[in-house]
Amino acid sequence: MSMFDTEMQSTAVTGAPGAASRYDEPRGAGWVLFAGMMLVLVAVLNGIYGIAAIGNSSFFVNDTRYILSDLNTWGWVMLGLAALQMAAAFSVWNGNKFGVWFGIGVAGLNAIGSLMSIPAYPLWSLAVFSVDILVIYGLAVYGGRGNTA
Repeated sequence: MSMFDTEMQSTAVTGAPGAASRYDEPRGAGWVLFAGMMLVLVAVLNGIYGIAAIGNSSFFVNDTRYILSDLNTWGWVMLGLAALQMAAAFSVWNGNKFGVWFGIGVAGLNAIGSLMSIPAYPLWSLAVFSVDILVIYGLAVYGGRGNTA
C-alpha cells in the first residue's frame, strides 16, 4: 500500500458525514463530457465532408441522386452544421440548459442530414448518425443534472 492509497483512504474515512470528496462528480458528468467531445468530433468530420463536397471531390460515390438538391448544396449544409455543432459543444461545456437543448437540436438536425446524405457516402453517414444518437442520449438523460447542486 503506497502513501497515496492511505491518504485517499484517510480522506474518505475522516471526511464529514455526507460531505462529497473533491473527486466526486455528478452522476452522468462523463456522458455530458462525451457528448461535447463527440459534437466537436462530428463537427470536424462534417467540416471535412462539406469541404470535399463543395470541391466536388472524387471522395464521394459518382452519379449520385439526392432527395433534395445536389452534392454541392449538401456540402454547404454540412459546413453550416459543423459550425453549429462547434458552438453547441462549447455551450454544453458551459453547463447551461440552453446548451443541452441546443446540443440535442443540432445533433438531431445532423442525424437527419446524415441520413439524407447516405447516397454520397453511406458508411460515413451511418457512422455520424450513430454518434449523433449517442450525443442525444447523453444530453437528454444526463445533460441537466450538472447544475442541480
